[in-house]
Amino acid sequence: MNVTTSTLSLTVADVDASRDFLCTYLGYQVAMAADGFASLTRGDAAADIVLLRRGAEVLPPEQRDRLATGLILALTVTGIETEERRLREAGAPITMPLRQEPWGERLFQLTDPNGIVVQLVEWAAPEDENAA
Repeated sequence: MNVTTSTLSLTVADVDASRDFLCTYLGYQVAMAADGFASLTRGDAAADIVLLRRGAEVLPPEQRDRLATGLILALTVTGIETEERRLREAGAPITMPLRQEPWGERLFQLTDPNGIVVQLVEWAAPEDENAA
């Protein structure tokens, strides 16, 4: 198998709100769109995102009323301080401030109007517990 791209499909109540959030704050672009549907892409290695309106008949009946919940869309970035500052100044809803974990993960989170959590991550060298 050769995976050529990755796409995350999310069922949301308001496709336009998530589309606008992802395009405005995270640099996604609309590749295709129709009523209750948007396909978003970026020019880098980030996963493409498909947004489907809740109840869409293209989904199997048992999936139509499920919403994207409990999901964290994590994007690994460079220059995380610059991104956090840019997003804060742009008025993005930062719902977890920038922090660093002991294992070297630096991260912060935004939450879109449909409740989708987007986590931006940058990896730093882990703290050396044995350093004197």
